[in-house]
Amino acid sequence: MNHQHDSTWYWRSLDFDALTRDFPPPPDYFDKVFRISRDELRERQETRFLATVKRGWEIPFFQRHWGSAGLEPGDIRALDDLSKLPPYTVKELRESIERNPPFGDFMGISPADGARMPLVLQTSGGTTGLPRPMLYAPQDREVMAILGGRRFALQGVRPGDMVMVTYSLGLGNGALAPREALWRYTGAVPVMTGSGATTPTRRQIEIAKAWGVNVILGFPSYLRHLAIVAKEELGIDPHSLGIRSLGSHLGQEDRIHLEELWNAPCHDAYGTHESGMMAAECSERAGMHIQEDAVILEIADPETGAVLPEGEKGSVYITTLYRWGAPQIRFNINDISRIVPEACRCGGTLKKLDRIFGRNDTMVKLRGVNVFPEAIGGVVATERRSNGEYVCIVERVGVEQREEMTVLVEAVHPSVDHAQLQVDLERRFKEVVGVRLIVEVVDRGKTDEYTGTSRTSKIKRLLDRRVSA
Repeated sequence: MNHQHDSTWYWRSLDFDALTRDFPPPPDYFDKVFRISRDELRERQETRFLATVKRGWEIPFFQRHWGSAGLEPGDIRALDDLSKLPPYTVKELRESIERNPPFGDFMGISPADGARMPLVLQTSGGTTGLPRPMLYAPQDREVMAILGGRRFALQGVRPGDMVMVTYSLGLGNGALAPREALWRYTGAVPVMTGSGATTPTRRQIEIAKAWGVNVILGFPSYLRHLAIVAKEELGIDPHSLGIRSLGSHLGQEDRIHLEELWNAPCHDAYGTHESGMMAAECSERAGMHIQEDAVILEIADPETGAVLPEGEKGSVYITTLYRWGAPQIRFNINDISRIVPEACRCGGTLKKLDRIFGRNDTMVKLRGVNVFPEAIGGVVATERRSNGEYVCIVERVGVEQREEMTVLVEAVHPSVDHAQLQVDLERRFKEVVGVRLIVEVVDRGKTDEYTGTSRTSKIKRLLDRRVSA
């Protein structure tokens, strides 16, 4: 008779005391990480970085990737050598999966390792083709939960809070990662409504009111949609619901408008499927504190790959310092941000990441000009005659096949003068983007068929019809 080893019991697969000493959850996090000296932090990073590189040499993907750059084991001897390692993008990860289906060779574990440790699988969003799978070893998953717990503690989530999670429930990490963080490391109660496709928006408002929800997590579009449905369809003033805090991934969205809708502060955070919750705002809401004991974030020139000084915008490179199953080592995530050079008034010593300004891979070239849909969204978000919903449609028109981008923008109310709003936005877009765009003002809800705002948390803001033309 075959008996599996009891290490497949989750609680026996980890030394929790050692793990939480290495990566302290809240409240210990504030004294043992958040305010420690830069010298002590550097020492931890050095040790963990060298262990991560050693682990990388055991994984075929890194053996091949680093070897092709002429590196050999032993060449990386200190954290100062980080920039010698070649970066990679999601393109290389997809190629790894194609070469070694279905999971690729960038992970140092496979489903067969379930015989010696409990594994969990989550995926990327999968906006094109099959979603990209990721297996998490117990250490990886538990530290991810701790990092999420730190984020919520930093943003004022307290024991007993009822936290409504409106991210999509499914293969992706969007809803399940915060659930694990909330119930394991905050004392708050996750209320897993999921997106509007899982729990209709009207029902979510009813639940929030009946159960005393006081924190809501969601993408800005859906937080805005919730407030509008509450007020216009149910006759419920969002202010009356007593929401104390909003948690989101703001990007270029207008924080002030969201805070006015709910009469509650909105906190930004930054995490990925590959690397967990890497940075989060504190109550100052002036940049996201990077969890530097668990990740190193570099900002690099998108063209040359050269690491940029603090304060300059570029692509975010991620190096994890805690992941064993599938470490990420100089992963170019293609998000655009910068390191905030100023210290935070809260007293935290961890560096801060600015908001995410856009993505290199969502940028479209329109008549020779680089256009980021996120920059367009930033303009729309500040226009109070709009409810903030928009979608960009790029296509070739006319006999000459001229490239045009049409931005559909929803009016906040039928009384809005559509023609005047169109004129004003077209002028503003030209100032911000540097190229003429066509604006079409539409009624509320008319962009939903393109964006999916009411149905999913994976909102689409760009439809490039040139690809299929």
